[in-house]
Amino acid sequence: MNYYPACVNGSNVMGITPHTDGTGLTLLLQVNEVQGLQIKRNGKWIPITPIPGAFIVNIGDIIEVMSNGEYKSVGHKTVLNPEHERFSIAAFHFPNVKAMIGPLQDLVKENGAVYKTLSNGEFLGLFQKAKLDGKSILYHMKLEN
Repeated sequence: MNYYPACVNGSNVMGITPHTDGTGLTLLLQVNEVQGLQIKRNGKWIPITPIPGAFIVNIGDIIEVMSNGEYKSVGHKTVLNPEHERFSIAAFHFPNVKAMIGPLQDLVKENGAVYKTLSNGEFLGLFQKAKLDGKSILYHMKLEN
């Protein structure tokens, strides 16, 4: 459960900083239908209007790697609402820790792999390292880096 208090200076305060999820998929329920989630599209932040009872499905970094970049992980952030508190519930979906994370073989036959292949355990370790050095996990997973 995520809780974001109302804040009169909400436009000047970040709820959660911009990021992508290091998951396969993230399911998000905006519990009380207060706007605060924004996604990045074409370089601009777009507010997401909550739909009662609907789940938001975010593609995470693991899906981007496994699709060899065909499906992009969704950059997002949250901002505080000046008048209303906001609640959301997120469910993060990861493969088994022993699973291999890398481009699916059928997707690399013509153009080759863009990303490395690692065990999910190694991927999670790299995810933590990426947070510490301020770079995206995808930066560390690209073969040319």
